[in-house]
Amino acid sequence: MDYDAVIIGGGACGLMCAVQAGLLGKRTLVLERNDKPGAKILISGGGRCNFTNLYTAPENFLTENPHFLHTAFSQWTVEDTISFFENFGGIQGQEKTLGQLFPKSNKAKDVVAVFTKLMYDTGQDIWLQTEVKSVKKQGEGYAVSFIREGDEQQLFCKKIVFASGGLPVAKLGASDFALKSARQFGLSIMDTAPALVPLTITGKDATWYASLAGNSVFARVYNDRISFEENILFTHWGLSGPAVLQISSYWRAGETFTIDLLPKFRLDELIKNERTAGGKRTIGQLLNDYFTKKMVEALEKYLPIDLKIASLSKADARFVCDTIHKFVVKPAGDKGYDKAEVMRGGVSTDELNPRTLEAKKQLGLYFGGEAVDITGWLGGYNFQWAWASGYLIAQDL
Repeated sequence: MDYDAVIIGGGACGLMCAVQAGLLGKRTLVLERNDKPGAKILISGGGRCNFTNLYTAPENFLTENPHFLHTAFSQWTVEDTISFFENFGGIQGQEKTLGQLFPKSNKAKDVVAVFTKLMYDTGQDIWLQTEVKSVKKQGEGYAVSFIREGDEQQLFCKKIVFASGGLPVAKLGASDFALKSARQFGLSIMDTAPALVPLTITGKDATWYASLAGNSVFARVYNDRISFEENILFTHWGLSGPAVLQISSYWRAGETFTIDLLPKFRLDELIKNERTAGGKRTIGQLLNDYFTKKMVEALEKYLPIDLKIASLSKADARFVCDTIHKFVVKPAGDKGYDKAEVMRGGVSTDELNPRTLEAKKQLGLYFGGEAVDITGWLGGYNFQWAWASGYLIAQDL
């Protein structure tokens, strides 16, 4: 079988790589361990697939080398993504919030269908339920060993694309295969960890967080590196919600971060206005204007919520404001790869040609998508990187 490239992984990057290669008249074989392509696409965004973000820029990514992304995003833009899905699948995007673009149908399967049809139309092959075991240098190319239909088989190809993702989520076939292979060929790996992941609280504060499970609050979550304004969600084991998932990528074990529970208002001004009106209401009554009853009751652990505002000393008022606007959290850890949206770290960008994503030390090997040390924010950014990396690689096959 004469293929221009073997692509390991039938996810976002691998599928885009295959169809873009096909549109250029090339022939590829995709090896996918699941029983259907695009497994992670299908569950993304609650099955709706937030397929890009209108505001994608290198600043929305965590990587050792942000400049690396300028090349990728100049060759494959958000407009290219939108046009691709419109032209080949009739998919119209609709913005939900903060630039997040979803198909109007709200069906992730429509996104995958674009790729399966294009692969058929351009003559690309995909073998499902096929687990790749190793890639080894052989002559002018590479021998790929894999298990298919219970048999260990091997094929040879001059170019191999590693698009097998990262470590989240194991039940969808996630593995460290791309990372192990990169190490085997002498490529350096940036330290990996779960990212966009819920955070856990243990110890004396655990029951307080658990008592608020299910409560959501619009907040600003920040540390000395980054700040995000979105909802946080209290859970039985700690914190989740968009803002917490975002900050998790920038959090390290042992660190704290801060939550402004009322980012759209200044509590000192609200207290001042209450004083002007006589200050007859209590702290709890004032907070009831902005939080659920359950949240206000929980805040009694930290605040004198039954104290009348007229009776607040300056020090008390400052303490109340700091508690609401500067609520410090020290997570015990995170929920791990099975609950993480993506992986942080991966194959160092220094090892790859920024125009083609070919390994500089090992010509003929390409790395794209989540396996590379490029981690996007929540909200379609990681898909945009997956499409862009698949496109870049295809141009060089």
